[in-house]
Amino acid sequence: MRYCLLLLLICTISNSCNQTAKDSSNGEQTELKEGMKDKIQQGLITKISTKSFEETYNALVEVITNNPNLKIIAQLDHQANAASVGLELNPTRIILFGNPRLGTPLMQNAQTTGLDLPQKILVWQDEQEKINISYNDPFYLQERHGISEKDEVLQKVSGALDKITNVAAGL
Repeated sequence: MRYCLLLLLICTISNSCNQTAKDSSNGEQTELKEGMKDKIQQGLITKISTKSFEETYNALVEVITNNPNLKIIAQLDHQANAASVGLELNPTRIILFGNPRLGTPLMQNAQTTGLDLPQKILVWQDEQEKINISYNDPFYLQERHGISEKDEVLQKVSGALDKITNVAAGL
């Protein structure tokens, strides 16, 4: 956007804009859009499971349930929801869970973190029938919400998510 405004200012001052300059700005906008698309993907950690979809999801539920520090808040079956309106979707389930001792300090620091808490882990089967486990990188959430001085908490959350998903994926 800044590039386009700068180009417009230069064209106005020099009064010598031509089609080539306009075409290059359009190319620049496309690159920015592609860059923004890449940025949207930042902060997403995905692992490929060595287990079937059901085994992966059940292992995930079990590891969270057996951790006294964690509480399952909700489970959603996106495939079943899609089927309820006559649509098809590969197996896709999400589990929401949390630990208020870790999440609350993050929200006290930056309340908008509540948009991304409780934690969520998505188990999904892609078109090649690979089973994936995806979750938000806590350090991306730190950047997204401007969380400061909570590196120790974020490290604990990051380590816990890594261990939980490794167990679920059989890694």
